[in-house]
Amino acid sequence: MKLGRLNHIGVATPSIADSVAFYRDVMGATKIHDPFDLPSQGVKVCFVDTPTDSGMNGTQIELIEPLPGNTSIKGFLEKNPQGGQHHMCYEVPDIHEAKAWFESQGKRVLGEPRIGAHGTPIFFVHPRDMGGILTEIMETPKENTHWSN
Repeated sequence: MKLGRLNHIGVATPSIADSVAFYRDVMGATKIHDPFDLPSQGVKVCFVDTPTDSGMNGTQIELIEPLPGNTSIKGFLEKNPQGGQHHMCYEVPDIHEAKAWFESQGKRVLGEPRIGAHGTPIFFVHPRDMGGILTEIMETPKENTHWSN
């Protein structure tokens, strides 16, 4: 199995509004999608497209703010009050094949595949099995879009 392109980098934040201002005003992002709630995962999400002049698809930044009751992102923010990199997400053509492959390699898959913020199946692999980085594996979106524009 081969990983596909780096789809996005997840960044936990205590405030999506403040983070949007940073990516727009400091980092030069010009395409910022509307934030939306993802109640099944207990988060509010906002995608920021990285600027690209090459004509190739850029990598997105996924801003993640906890909704009330979320413990994982809230716990991350308790350790990192200003927020920071939470995970990296790679695309694969078939989520179930990828899950089976990671498990056959002895990697700890965290839960069953579920629908993620791009509207496609995802799962996470434990950071201890991925060089210290929480890694999201995502089935390549069919139309390369997510739930909210």
